[in-house]
Amino acid sequence: MSDIEKVKQLREATGAGFKDCNLAVKESGGDLDKAVEILRVKGISKASKKMSRDAKEGVIATTGDENKISVLELNCETDFVAKNDDFVSFAKELSDLNNQNDSDLDKLKKSNMSNGKSVEENLISLISKMGEKITLGKAKTFNQSGTKNFNYLHTVVKDNLSKLSVIASLKTSKDSEDIKIFGKQLSMHIAASNPWALSSDLIDKDVLQKEQDLVTEELKNSGKPDEIAKKISLGKMNKFKDDNALLTQAWVMEPKKKVQDIVKELNISDLKINDFYRIKIGE
Repeated sequence: MSDIEKVKQLREATGAGFKDCNLAVKESGGDLDKAVEILRVKGISKASKKMSRDAKEGVIATTGDENKISVLELNCETDFVAKNDDFVSFAKELSDLNNQNDSDLDKLKKSNMSNGKSVEENLISLISKMGEKITLGKAKTFNQSGTKNFNYLHTVVKDNLSKLSVIASLKTSKDSEDIKIFGKQLSMHIAASNPWALSSDLIDKDVLQKEQDLVTEELKNSGKPDEIAKKISLGKMNKFKDDNALLTQAWVMEPKKKVQDIVKELNISDLKINDFYRIKIGE
């Protein structure tokens, strides 16, 4: 696309004048997303108010199979736009392209869509048409050899578009109905239980420190002796870790057992939970 065509698209999307759009295109090196930001920062773009608003609605687009699967968050401002046919069509095509580009958003933006225009060009056109801020959010691809990926969608908008998507990755050389059932159930468990990490030692240290500070503050005003307070604090932190690490969470379908107990009961020698990803609109 020529610079003149980019200037035209930028004018349509932002309402700014030709001169300002021309300068922004040159300053951004032809990157339309950056050009929009340049105009917004300068306060020139009529879309500046639009682009500063919250975009916490939208859809999660999921595409792939057991061998390779990707998720992509596409945000907008209202649920009304999230269900719009143009938005939905854009999200569905974007989902396939994201899987092809292994969730590399820079490559994705430069990829051509079925109309011959790039993703970033179509995104700007969609913003102009919908009158809302629309952005690409988080993206993740699972594509590791020796693993099987399972997916669960919650609050489906249409087909592969939902408000929440989970990918559970299992490492095993086996292929059985038990593994498929467990993979699906595990995805549903993750959707409901929202673990922070696979195991307690992988929970973010900042998260643990924040919880420790809250526990310390709570016990400070309890009037209990220091030694007892320390034991209570340790117990509370251990419970917090167990409750927020996937392997030690209570299994949603049988709460008296932990997730790691269910893995053992399957009695598949090389089976282990490799990784997981949970993504929800607005979080």
